Amino acid sequence: MASSAAWLTSLALFLLAFPCAMAKKTYIVQMKEQSIPGSFSTSWDWYSANLQSLASGASDLLYVYSDAFHGYAASLEPDQAEALRSSDAVLGVYEDVMYHLHTTRTPSFLKVEDEFGLWPGTGNHSKKADQPFHEVIIGLLDTGVWPEAKSFDDLGLPEVPTRWKGHCVSGPDFSPSLCNKKLIGAYYFAKGYIKALDGNMTEVQTPRDHEGHGTHTSSTAAGSPVANANLLGHARGVAQGMAPHARVASYKVCWEQGCMDSDILAAMDQAIRDGVDVISLSLGGADGSYYETSIAIGAFSAMEKGIFVSASAGNEGPQLGTLSNGAPWIMTVGASTLDRKFPAYALLGNKMRFTGESLYGGHGMGNKLVGLVYNAGNASRPSNLCMPGTLDPRVVRGKVVLCDRGENARVEKGEVVRDAGGVGMILVNTAENGGEELLADPHRIPTAHIGAKAGNVIRQYARTDRNPTALVTTGTQAFNVRPTPVVAAFSSRGPYFQSMQILKPDVIGPGVNILAAWPDNLTTTESNILKRTATFNIISGTSMSCPHISGVAALLKAAHPDWSTSAIKSALMTTAYVHDNTRKPITDSATGGPSSPFAHGAGHIDPRKALSPGLVYDLTADDYIAFVCSLNYTVQQVQRVVRRTNVTCSTKLSNPGQLNYPSFSVVFGPNKTVVRYAREVTNVGDAGSVYRVAVQAPSTVAVRVRPTRLVFGKVGEKQRYSVTFVARNKTDTALGGSITWRNRQHRVRSPVAFLWAQQ
Repeated sequence: MASSAAWLTSLALFLLAFPCAMAKKTYIVQMKEQSIPGSFSTSWDWYSANLQSLASGASDLLYVYSDAFHGYAASLEPDQAEALRSSDAVLGVYEDVMYHLHTTRTPSFLKVEDEFGLWPGTGNHSKKADQPFHEVIIGLLDTGVWPEAKSFDDLGLPEVPTRWKGHCVSGPDFSPSLCNKKLIGAYYFAKGYIKALDGNMTEVQTPRDHEGHGTHTSSTAAGSPVANANLLGHARGVAQGMAPHARVASYKVCWEQGCMDSDILAAMDQAIRDGVDVISLSLGGADGSYYETSIAIGAFSAMEKGIFVSASAGNEGPQLGTLSNGAPWIMTVGASTLDRKFPAYALLGNKMRFTGESLYGGHGMGNKLVGLVYNAGNASRPSNLCMPGTLDPRVVRGKVVLCDRGENARVEKGEVVRDAGGVGMILVNTAENGGEELLADPHRIPTAHIGAKAGNVIRQYARTDRNPTALVTTGTQAFNVRPTPVVAAFSSRGPYFQSMQILKPDVIGPGVNILAAWPDNLTTTESNILKRTATFNIISGTSMSCPHISGVAALLKAAHPDWSTSAIKSALMTTAYVHDNTRKPITDSATGGPSSPFAHGAGHIDPRKALSPGLVYDLTADDYIAFVCSLNYTVQQVQRVVRRTNVTCSTKLSNPGQLNYPSFSVVFGPNKTVVRYAREVTNVGDAGSVYRVAVQAPSTVAVRVRPTRLVFGKVGEKQRYSVTFVARNKTDTALGGSITWRNRQHRVRSPVAFLWAQQ
């Protein structure tokens, strides 16, 4: 290893020649694993010596990664980082970036109240008596956990699986003894965050959740049943997670200002080492090429070890191309509504009545209409958004205030109205902000959140009537709401520009007005103005939809421990549905019209059907490597993604869309009007199965599938088919269709998205 020693010496001399005036930043350094010199017994020793030689000091070494990544995170000056990039032993150097959170009814809505009968004592009808039972562990990377929440009670759970290698760490307000047979792991990772704040972190370094987000997502995925759960009397019932018999491991990576790349990677490294079965990430942002996105790299390592990774798509909708976490080895999850709402009503003086939503639970306004005001401030400062300090109490006092959604928190608007003397609020969306999406918030004054179309009518009335009046009232919780599900306006949309030939998001799941556990010392709103606490909270976001899918994936893992992560993903995607409970195509709350595949992916998950999908689209790590090789990356960039320095890309796909994925994204261009893809399906249903194809496509595209009939003699048998897509006419609209293989028992549906590129 003389060459490695020479590298250290020459690099040290080179770096010492640089002036050291520039401020240090945290960098993630990816190393070639086989380059460790023989004189060092561990990677930590080598990296420490490396930093010492840079005149930087071993104390600047924050993390050493081994399972999710080969390398380390360290505090370096920019010139030192640049020098590392030129080293033969270094695959890549990335500046640490900050990510952000994507922030009782769902078990019955998804029909998983009995967990499919998969767990001991739940009436097992789905598993053969001699089939091994697989205990499932879900690792959640979030804001930590509130261990005292009843959702983490371990009553009736067997002992912790012996394969579990993790533990619970101490904090100033957290004892390892707080963990139990439900909450089996609790960590915190803050070294990168502390460096990002120049050492000025004032938060308590602890696994305990002081934000609420992590407790909410953890209990959604795997919370134990809790009777009489509610928020201020709303959504009362038994609350439980998707997989209430699964174990929870909490990895705190997010703090008040965000979540650092280096900390996330350290947590993924730990989770893989601990032995989790599922990793759930309700966070994201700053997506770049796969080779410079640590979540994508860490998730690839997890996939290789059989760990299912699900992640939220983001809350940047409804604009196209806003999606995060779009690597094909990650299940990317969008958000949709439930069949439950919390109705509120706005009655106008002209007898018009509009239905919205609200979690207001007070005494109300009575039954008398009062004055309605809009833009109730002064001309020098617009007041339509009801920002702090913009409302004139002389105009507002005793009246209902009409407020536009946007800029500040929805609950804060209500507090601004209340502080100015208003007795009620009508919160209305705009076409650009929310569309027809309705969110229920715990306001302290009677409030009705109204969609954009009705909002336009109410604005017109407030502007033109000589004496506009209104009354805001609230109703009781309603079930079996129609239509349901509806894609949430905030849910981020594809295409995912790193690989437009892969349709993203993969699926949608419940993410609007979700009830789950909450720290009992925290306010229940995003605004600290409202000091109201509870043990459960109702919040919305793709952060909420992601753990639903994580929990359901855990159930499938328990039912089919021999399935690969791609088989589980395929089962969830090909059995998803795209029609609501009125039997019409799922709508988009941003527009009120049908949603596109770039909004709903394969559709809304159907856990019971996913248990027996009939056919699956399976993938191996080598398949994903061939996909990465098709992205016009250099060989070294590919090696950075897949952590294999012997990869040469001698085998690669002719087109990224040739990946054996359960969906299709067909990108036409000015000189590309014909696209051909091939797929392979594996029979996980009955022996002697015959499937016939059914194609749905817009009139602007011709689709031909060969063969049109697939015959499977035995379980595990594989069959291939090809699809040719021909563009007949160009359109600027993203369109959808499907290719479905069906027999009497199964419908194996693959969505197809059509897109016309500009160049």
